[in-house]
Amino acid sequence: MTDGARVATRPGVPPQEAATHCPYCALQCGMLLRANDGRVEVLPRQFPTNRGGLCQKGWTAADLLDHPDRLTTPLLRDRPGGELRPASWAEAVDRVVTGIRTVQEGHGRDAVAVFGGGGLTNEKAYTLGKFARVALGTRHIDYNGRWCMSSAAAAGIRAFGVDRGLPFPLADLGRAETLLLVGANPAETMPPLMRHLADQRSRGGRLIVIDPRETATARQADLHLQPLPGTDLAVANALLHIALTEGWIDREYVAARTTGFDDVRRTVAGYWPAEVERLSGVPVADLEATARALADAGSAIILTARGAEQHAKGVDTVTAFINLTLALGLPGRPGSGYGCLTGQGNGQGGREHGQKADQLPGYRRIDDPAAREHVAQVWGVPADTLPGPGVPAYRLLDSLGAPGGPRALLVFGSNPVVSAPRAARVTDRLRGLDLLVVADFLLSETAALADVVLPVTQWAEEDGTMTNLEGRVLRRRALREPPAGVRSDLAILADLAARLDAPARFPTDPGTVFAELRQASAGGPADYAGVTWERIDRDEGVFWPCPDQDGPDTPRLFAESFPTPDGRARFHPVTHRPAAEEVCDDYPLHFTTGRVLAQYQSGTQTRRVTALRRAAPGAFVELHPDLAARLDVAEGDEVRVVSRRGELRAPARLSPTIRPDTVFAPFHWAGAARANSVTNDAVDPVSGMPEFKICAVRVERAES
Repeated sequence: MTDGARVATRPGVPPQEAATHCPYCALQCGMLLRANDGRVEVLPRQFPTNRGGLCQKGWTAADLLDHPDRLTTPLLRDRPGGELRPASWAEAVDRVVTGIRTVQEGHGRDAVAVFGGGGLTNEKAYTLGKFARVALGTRHIDYNGRWCMSSAAAAGIRAFGVDRGLPFPLADLGRAETLLLVGANPAETMPPLMRHLADQRSRGGRLIVIDPRETATARQADLHLQPLPGTDLAVANALLHIALTEGWIDREYVAARTTGFDDVRRTVAGYWPAEVERLSGVPVADLEATARALADAGSAIILTARGAEQHAKGVDTVTAFINLTLALGLPGRPGSGYGCLTGQGNGQGGREHGQKADQLPGYRRIDDPAAREHVAQVWGVPADTLPGPGVPAYRLLDSLGAPGGPRALLVFGSNPVVSAPRAARVTDRLRGLDLLVVADFLLSETAALADVVLPVTQWAEEDGTMTNLEGRVLRRRALREPPAGVRSDLAILADLAARLDAPARFPTDPGTVFAELRQASAGGPADYAGVTWERIDRDEGVFWPCPDQDGPDTPRLFAESFPTPDGRARFHPVTHRPAAEEVCDDYPLHFTTGRVLAQYQSGTQTRRVTALRRAAPGAFVELHPDLAARLDVAEGDEVRVVSRRGELRAPARLSPTIRPDTVFAPFHWAGAARANSVTNDAVDPVSGMPEFKICAVRVERAES
């Protein structure tokens, strides 16, 4: 079975096998789907990212295709506070179009907003951005990927001139003599990636993990640094301070390939290891051992993930680690450099083609006149009709229904009722809208609030492309037709655009959409012009940028230069600052969130899979035994975690591996156990990333 295989028993019969990719995380593991007696089986497939392996989520992905909760007809709410009822597509589309027209006639184009998702295919993400700007004429579009990759993206752009999660192939991880993971737990979030870490260890490589918790990944490390949440930036500056003091800087590389180092050198001079130990709790000896392991290695990689990035200073934190890699001369060398572990399935491609508030396809800036002219020409509209930049995701959601804010919202592929910070406030904003439309294949907590719910296809029922964490463009292949009554997102957007008299074509065929995307991205930082479905099939994916169909793609960036005006990477001095909310007498503990192995994102899908629910049946609050003793809390007791914004309730789970001043809860559950009822909505001033990873709380036994 080749990567491009799709097999039918006879002409006209739907395919019985399809080589595709997992619908969950950005690793985008290769898998084979097979139709067998009315069931869909998931089988292993050799692919460079996962090499035949899948996690439990991947193995059970097909369980949702015919789940009893699957939506197969539109739902409408006749009046505020009323129940959702089944409706025809004609009635549902009429309701959406009438609602959009009414809101825009009364309040202007920007009164309708769009909220997308990092799991949408490239074709859907592209069309959603086009729909917002052309059919709706609104500047208000953003997506839940703002809460995943935005801080690393902004840091990468200002340092390297481009944002690609991994600027090298995933296999490079196995070649690194030293691998430093910062706020990353791939053993639980993307287990097949651990095969590459096993390669690294088998070659004698050293693994170092920075994480406040002793995660499943940290337990495999040679060295685990356990800082106070929110102090990663200080730790990074201390590592660079040590490298400078010991003479480990690659001065030839710095001189030839970078600019701005002197300002950074002066800044990190004040980050004495002893002072950073006092601030972060990381011993000086561990800081020195980490700096030496990076400097002595013939090849070294630093990877960040959400633990370091989901902070109101996330961009500066990532920048500090990028500064360290540049000073050591790592980027552009095989088996070396800086990278970010993207979370959502199409977190990379989803932000490249127009879902973000400030971007047009090809990762072009929406305020760049040349970019606007290029994309407008592809779309067949005047450039001056395209709206300007919108606002980042949380600001958008927080403005819903407020004076001057949007009064209608269309949601595709996201569940902000569970995933947004300060989620109770966001829920109230959604309830106050004149019109809320949600396209999904399950009734998420957000869909349950909607005025109109539109049932859409699942991954095994659609063709398209995804772009994984390496910047490798992949093919998603349909195995079967969707159930009767279900439409694709592309068909929904095309229907709405036609009814709204949009001045541009909106194709429904994903292949046609991808051909248009290639044109729109041509010449941009994320150039897909040379990427074709046929080439993806032949080459096991294509790495962007790839401007020429007959030319090479780019598995490894920065080998010769950086995509900046002068070809040099840029150092940026950054300084540690406290969390947006510090502990106090009333809220004396640090609260942090994350994922568990058997669940994914807001849990809309995985909480419905029997095997996954059995493996991770519910939320919990992880406490150190010493803290639990002070609170008179035993294993399994229900506790309340209370912040200034709200509370969550869940059973206590005692663990000696978490810091005694920190508590942890996974964010996959809704209702009383919703972790994001507690989290802080302070955002990074550059990226708009909320501070999910630290806020001040108190913990107490819950009253029965």
